[in-house]
Amino acid sequence: MLKINKQDALDYHSRTPAGKIEVVPTKPVSTQLDLALAYSPGVAEPCKEIAADKDAVYKYTAKGNLVGVISNGTAVLGLGNIGPDASKPVMEGKGVLFKKFAGIDCFDIEIDATDPDEFIRIVKSLEPTFGGINLEDIKAPECFRIETALREQMNIPLMHDDQHGTAIISSAALLNALEVVGKEIEEIQLVVSGAGAAAISCLRLYLALGLKRENVVVFDKDGLITPQRTDLADMQMFFATERPISTMAEALEGADMFLGLSAGNVLAPELLLKMAADPIVFALANPDPEIPYELAMATRPDIIMATGRTDHPNQVNNVLGFPYIFRGALDVRATEINEAMKLAAVKALSDLAKEAVPEMVNRAYGDNTLSFGRTYLIPKPLDPRLITTVSPAVAKAAMESGVARVHITDWLAYEDDIRARLGVNQKLMNRITSAARSNPKRVVFAEGDNYKTLKAAQILREEGIAFPILLGNRNKIERIAAETSLDLEGCEIIDIIREEERRERYAELFYQKRQRRGITLYEGRRLLRERNYFGSMMLETGEADAFITGLSKDYGKSIIPSLQVIGVAEGAKRVASMYIIQHRKGPFFFADTTVNIDPTAEEMVDIIGLTARAVKFFDTEPRVAVISYSNFGSNPGELPDKARRATDQAKARYPDLLLDGEMQANTALNPELLQEQYPFSPLAAKGGANTLIFPNVISGNIAYKVLQEIGGAEAIGPVLMGMRKPVHILQLGASVREIVNMAAIAVVDAQQPGGKGL
Repeated sequence: MLKINKQDALDYHSRTPAGKIEVVPTKPVSTQLDLALAYSPGVAEPCKEIAADKDAVYKYTAKGNLVGVISNGTAVLGLGNIGPDASKPVMEGKGVLFKKFAGIDCFDIEIDATDPDEFIRIVKSLEPTFGGINLEDIKAPECFRIETALREQMNIPLMHDDQHGTAIISSAALLNALEVVGKEIEEIQLVVSGAGAAAISCLRLYLALGLKRENVVVFDKDGLITPQRTDLADMQMFFATERPISTMAEALEGADMFLGLSAGNVLAPELLLKMAADPIVFALANPDPEIPYELAMATRPDIIMATGRTDHPNQVNNVLGFPYIFRGALDVRATEINEAMKLAAVKALSDLAKEAVPEMVNRAYGDNTLSFGRTYLIPKPLDPRLITTVSPAVAKAAMESGVARVHITDWLAYEDDIRARLGVNQKLMNRITSAARSNPKRVVFAEGDNYKTLKAAQILREEGIAFPILLGNRNKIERIAAETSLDLEGCEIIDIIREEERRERYAELFYQKRQRRGITLYEGRRLLRERNYFGSMMLETGEADAFITGLSKDYGKSIIPSLQVIGVAEGAKRVASMYIIQHRKGPFFFADTTVNIDPTAEEMVDIIGLTARAVKFFDTEPRVAVISYSNFGSNPGELPDKARRATDQAKARYPDLLLDGEMQANTALNPELLQEQYPFSPLAAKGGANTLIFPNVISGNIAYKVLQEIGGAEAIGPVLMGMRKPVHILQLGASVREIVNMAAIAVVDAQQPGGKGL
């Protein structure tokens, strides 16, 4: 009979400390002991802990990351009252979005109850199960009563997304639309078509932002809402008007905004002509807006329009809100989702839309022109910054408004945690970027007239990471910037063809440096018309602090000018390259991946030394494995023999370095396998290797590219090691994100004493 240790049982069921994100919630269930810990008798221990302290449920169960998506199917999408069974696909889909965008686990629950009191009783009884409740597709006016009662009775975050999700997203769009047209929310006249849950919630949030109630008129299917109506709930009657009007046409005379949350094609184009200059039209009925987008744009060229459709600009999509709002609320164990948290989400979305759009978002939507303005009022749903923008804002608002039971103090760590929940580990690059911002440097880019470089330059300047210097034709650069709405303020542009005096000075210096290496002054003048030589000379003369190239030329052609102008670091015999592999398990370092095609054992020792130094540069203690297809002599061959000799020589040269080999890659990365089969290896007791030295470029290059494409990892690099000054060569066709990452590394590289390279 197995004897269960109490602490083992508690450890098995324990999630993570308060305020921390659990990245891998699974537990092993492969042995009899695992089963005994998971269920009887081990499960009794956490049960007793929770019985003694109810809050311990968050420590020993998944409650803190579990949301219930609950509906009775009385107001489903554009389908109406189709009942709980038919609503289930919608609720399941909502659960997918929670998981995809915020890493939140969901149960969908469809309740066969239309009586509000019965529905309230059922949902209230589920509070012990869930960390939060997302109410969905419940018809008005019952939804108002249901949500109000449950918020009063429950102590977990709860939100009816049909109401508040639309309100939050449209509020962010409204604030930015008003900024674009130069109007104040306190002054606008608003006409509303629809008086359901979403419309009333939008209006209530607009009031919180400054809208005047007397400037609002609301129509529903039965006409204008006036004090004489007796068929509406109090929340709807709150917006009754006494204006001497009766028709939509009268209401729209001089109106600044139309908000539609009703039915398709209820707004005639001639009514748009009655509105004030720069009218704001949010036609949010789905699938058919209150007025077709193309018709509205043709009728009023000065219109700013949003819809609920994906095929038009400014889609008001609730997925911009609810995953991240619940993420922030759950992570501080908020007792509710209050107005302060909603307004924080509004501001976060509004502000994010004004930032430079990541290249991956441009690629996802096939549009390089996305930038704040009439057709881009709110972020796109696939913007990866949403979770690190909205969730922290909501969590902070919960803390400041007194509804948080857990307080976050390290916000950078929190952002790392929520990225990790989605399988993205950014801790290393966050540290590098923060260090770069503390002391930005001048980074010169050889391909300064490439769109990707220009986009990266804008991001680097706006985020205070670097002072970009762009080499290229000024007219071409300015044309690309204008066509793609890029703001290059603060970026220096150098058209080297026009820099005759500087080119002549550089050519003379280059000639002095290389005159005994076959370079004449004439040849120097010719070469200095090439950007890789010109940029290298800027770095060499101290007119720049770092140099980046390689975006449009292969690695070999890109590196030669810098080797000739800058040269290798003092004491270095060669240069080498390393890729940083960002994985949810942490950073890993691969070398050499681009420079030394087939190094000898002696050359591999140099590469090991360069790589170990570089890994330490990234604030990581190197645990080095020399890789082959053999484990400690298990297979003979030229490659294992070379790897074995390199390991022996490196151990002698670097006695303090944690290093072993030769070994297979899976052995190096699997500490359990190392401990079981090769306990003599010093890596076995240290968690395995984090730095892999490959026997040739072929193996290293294949390894990082496979991981990059199908291994769920991000490859950063190649980081050039061994240069006398900071020079880094991009991989051919690098993305904007990769350019920004490389520039941040180059800045921190340049911050080292004396400006020495890695």
